[in-house]
Amino acid sequence: MTLKTEKWDVSRHLDTDEKIALFLEAIFEEADAATIAAALGEVARAKGMSKVAEDAGLSKEGLDSALSGNGSPEFGTILRVIKAVGFDLRVKPQVTPMPEINVAP
Repeated sequence: MTLKTEKWDVSRHLDTDEKIALFLEAIFEEADAATIAAALGEVARAKGMSKVAEDAGLSKEGLDSALSGNGSPEFGTILRVIKAVGFDLRVKPQVTPMPEINVAP
């Protein structure tokens, strides 16, 4: 018997804003530009590429190319896409772990 598998499509599982926010938060922690662009592409597919492209002021082909993960989209494009999918970008201080304090008994 042959096992048939399908490629997993993350965009099919990004069906709520909460899931999208958690997904993007995890991706942004990686701080890799290509990964962030590709993740935004998945979110755009989940929200509808044509609508996101229109709201971001891009062609569908331009949006797909910018967020393929192979290119290096301009930061302005990233910001427009984030807004077009209904989110905003926030900055917070990095949290550094507190040093351990050894207390002698």
